[in-house]
Parts: sequence; structure tokens; C-alpha cells
Amino acid sequence: MDQWDLKDKVVVIAGIGDDAGFAWAIAKAFKNLGAKVIAGTWPPLLGILEQILANEKYSESRKLKNGQELVFDAIYPLDALYDTLDAVPQDVKENKRYKGLDDFSIKGFVSRVAQDFGKVDIMIHAIANAKEIKNPLSMTSREGYLHALSASSYSFVSLCSCFKTIMGSNGSCLTLTYRAADQVIPGYGGGMSSAKAALEADVRYLAYELGQEKMIRVNAISAGPLASRAARAIGMIDSMIEYSFNNSPIQRDLEAEDVANTMLFLASPLSKAITGQVIYVDHGLGIMGRPTQNAEKKEEALI
Repeated sequence: MDQWDLKDKVVVIAGIGDDAGFAWAIAKAFKNLGAKVIAGTWPPLLGILEQILANEKYSESRKLKNGQELVFDAIYPLDALYDTLDAVPQDVKENKRYKGLDDFSIKGFVSRVAQDFGKVDIMIHAIANAKEIKNPLSMTSREGYLHALSASSYSFVSLCSCFKTIMGSNGSCLTLTYRAADQVIPGYGGGMSSAKAALEADVRYLAYELGQEKMIRVNAISAGPLASRAARAIGMIDSMIEYSFNNSPIQRDLEAEDVANTMLFLASPLSKAITGQVIYVDHGLGIMGRPTQNAEKKEEALI
């Protein structure tokens, strides 16, 4: 059997909204291998995604290895803050970016996937949001803190819980994390560091529970910094990329495809004995305990 033949696989990517982040590269990677790919998109980003998929100026970004263009097998609205439509506040339902949409809650999203595709083999969680990301943790409100955990970590728990019902044995659930889960990254605030720490703990518990229940594997990728649209909201992504380049064992800018290729491996039978793990895709930055001598010399030269 060809371990990379995914023509019979159904892949769900929750949290794709543009062509600049990890989720887009992951979608293309799975499409390149023949998988069916379903996009779950935050309602305010639906219009942006539709434009990227239709506008000629994005044709190069859509191009697959075989020369064809990326086409999703389905795109559904998804707001992962809500497990059911009943939990959605009335003002959100009446918002112009939500009004008229089908059930965009997690359970509504999963129900539509089940109805249209019958099963899911691979679920990828690429959702992170913190309303107060620019606030230091000590200046983050309770509401902001809980929003970060709800959107960025509990959403993975909820999606795994719902998708396991239509996922067979040997399925795979994957998420994206960041080294702020266990290291201090000044400026990475609003409770997002706490959310990533919770997410990594949840990966371990879900790996145990879903593995025992249905032999489903659960893993995370801790990716290095990438200048995606979402990352630019933090406001310091350029300095993070520069620091990573200067201090990593391998001095090279991270590409979204690096993470996408690792996702392919973790979703494939080649990694059938790997679960509950956080795999670092960051050119080795995560192993470094202090800046490199080269980086220190560069700083000295600037003084």
C-alpha cells in the first residue's frame, strides 16, 4: 500500500480563512496527495476565503503540484466559540456577517460534514484567538483570558469529542501550538500562553482517551514563527522571526510547507505509533537555552 495515497481520505481543516497561514499550506499538501479537504471558516472570514478562491490575482497561491488549482470539497461556516446554535447570543446571530448562515456552531459543523461525507479520517485544528493578545497577562481581564482558552484550546476538545463519532479507528486529530506554552515570550499576552499550555495538556489526555476508545491518535505541532495575517495581529512577528533565524541551530526562515509536511507524516500510517506528542517544527529553536554567540555578537555590534 502506498502510504502517501490519500485518495480515500476525508480531511477537515478547522480554522482556514486566507492563503497566508499554516492552514492553507496544509490544505494544499493534503490535496496534492488526493485527499478530500473540507474547510471550516470563521464567518467573518468567509468572504475573504471566497475571494482568494475566485480572484485571478491569487491563482499562483492556489496552484497545486500537478498544475491544477486548490478547490475545497466543501466550505462550511464555523465559529468554534459555540458548541451549539442555542449557545450563540442573539446579537451574534443578527450580525450581518452571521445572518442567514446555516448552523455555524461546532455541532452544526460536524453534522453537515457527517451528512455530506459520512466520515472523517483526519481533523486538523488551526484555531487560535485572544481578544486581548496585546495585553500583558497581569493586565488581561477574566473575560479576555477565558475567551483565549475557549477559542484556542477548548475548541480542540469540543471538535475532537464531536468528530470522534464519525471517525474510524486509526483516525488522527492534530492541532497547532507554540513554545509560549512552556517558555516566556514577552508580548504574547491576553491569556494566549495559558491557552497553548492548556492545549498541550489536552493533547495528552485526548490521546489517552481517544486512543483507548477508538485507536484515534492525537498530536500537536509546535511551529516556529511565520508572518501570517493572524500572527501580524500580535504586532511583533518580524522580531520573532529575526530572533528565531539568529538563534536556531538551522538558520533558515520557516515556511508554511515545513509544518504542512509534518502534518502529512503525523496523519499517515508512517506515524501509527506516535500519539500524545508535541512535535517541534522550528529549526531547533525550542532546544536553545540562551541566544547563540553569533546573535550576541550582532547585538554588541549595534551598541
